[in-house]
Amino acid sequence: MSKSKQYDGVITALITPFTETGAIDWPAYERLIDRQLEAGVTGLLTVGTTGEASTLTDEEYEQVVKKTVERAKGKAVILAGSGTNVTTKTVERTRRIEDWGVDCALIVTPYYNKPSQTGLINHYEAIADAVSIDIMLYSVPGRTGIEIAPQTAAALCHSNKNIVAIKEAGGRAERVSDLRARCGEDFVIHCGDDGLALAFYALGASGLTSVLANYDPEICVACYNAWVAGDYQTALRLHDTLRPFAEALFIENSPAPVKCVLGMQNSVLEYVRGPLAPVSPDARKKLMEIFTAYTQNRKLVLS
Repeated sequence: MSKSKQYDGVITALITPFTETGAIDWPAYERLIDRQLEAGVTGLLTVGTTGEASTLTDEEYEQVVKKTVERAKGKAVILAGSGTNVTTKTVERTRRIEDWGVDCALIVTPYYNKPSQTGLINHYEAIADAVSIDIMLYSVPGRTGIEIAPQTAAALCHSNKNIVAIKEAGGRAERVSDLRARCGEDFVIHCGDDGLALAFYALGASGLTSVLANYDPEICVACYNAWVAGDYQTALRLHDTLRPFAEALFIENSPAPVKCVLGMQNSVLEYVRGPLAPVSPDARKKLMEIFTAYTQNRKLVLS
């Protein structure tokens, strides 16, 4: 298996569960990790957007990363978000997660600054030169205000051997074709949107970085495995089942909706940290309607 193939499949973008007092709920986090491993996910992404990394203290950030490595190293690929909107800070943070045993750094485009594509190249090359672990680029213009152009991704992956992948979360499946054409077959493209995963697979993406998998890793893994096995009808049935629910998990700002659903499962408490807020009553009602239909349909397709 080539080095890049280790990222093929479903990577769960882990939430960070909190207690009533606002502390990290470590038993809940350990249960969450174990559930993912039992379901057969390829990897675990910690301290990313879904993990509310921007609200963690430096000490908490370190604890969460080290706990993930301790619990799952060797059982799944471990990724950690280390991007900031300052190049020197991102270099420092990425060096630290390398020392802590992470396999791959997920590095979001600098937010707020909105650098040019040349600025992005300089930013990512400085990071790649400073570490030896793999780097997954993260293009999510809805949150950062800037997109990684396909030609920028190509320049980076061709000149830096440890820039091996991109998490594409711009909501446009056609980007997969552009990225593959410019970056080549060995460059890993991960879908960053559960509802678009099957379309991404069909265009040549090799995996999904999933929010839904926090609640239901089994269906995400089953859909991916069905596609890889050539069982397209099963993959389509699974996709049709999960898509409305996956979209509902963004009815309000993530990860509040997925924490709400996990709370109903008694897996975690629903708490999020400010400036995020719990799911509103109207959104909760709609989410519950979709969730109820999902659980019924899921039994049929996974029975």
